[in-house]
Amino acid sequence: MSPFSSFLSIAALVVCALAAPIRALEQGDAAPAFSAPGVAGGVVSLASYRGKVVYLDFWASWCGPCAQSLPALERLRREFAAGDFQVVAVNVDHNTALAKSFLRRRPVGYPSALDPEGAIPGRYGVESMPTSFLIDRDGIVRHVHRGFRAEDEALLRERIQGLVAAGR
Repeated sequence: MSPFSSFLSIAALVVCALAAPIRALEQGDAAPAFSAPGVAGGVVSLASYRGKVVYLDFWASWCGPCAQSLPALERLRREFAAGDFQVVAVNVDHNTALAKSFLRRRPVGYPSALDPEGAIPGRYGVESMPTSFLIDRDGIVRHVHRGFRAEDEALLRERIQGLVAAGR
């Protein structure tokens, strides 16, 4: 094999490795930090909630289960002390006007970031909507939740309670 052929083989391997999809985050992984413009203005930054249990929810206006999950997440946010727990959302609509319109019809009291390019869900390996990550006070993913059904609220409450209690 010529040196040029060896170079091409190595280059092809590098390109394939770089083109491989990012692995989805799993329990025990560190949650990647991010900052993005907020739907309501300002900046939403995951780092600003360090020390709290965070439910990070990726959603889109076209997602039926997302519409069902938003009121449930709002109830959970209200149920736990603000010093212990926070819901943070990331909208992935390419047209940010759709996200803003959606939240005007379904207002929530937790921050939602806009990520029309999909950079943040790409770093988390999100493949479906909604996908959420329950993150402990130290920034470690403790549960990955894909999809949403009404009965999921009780399970999420139990998991949040466990993480909140563990940090006291």
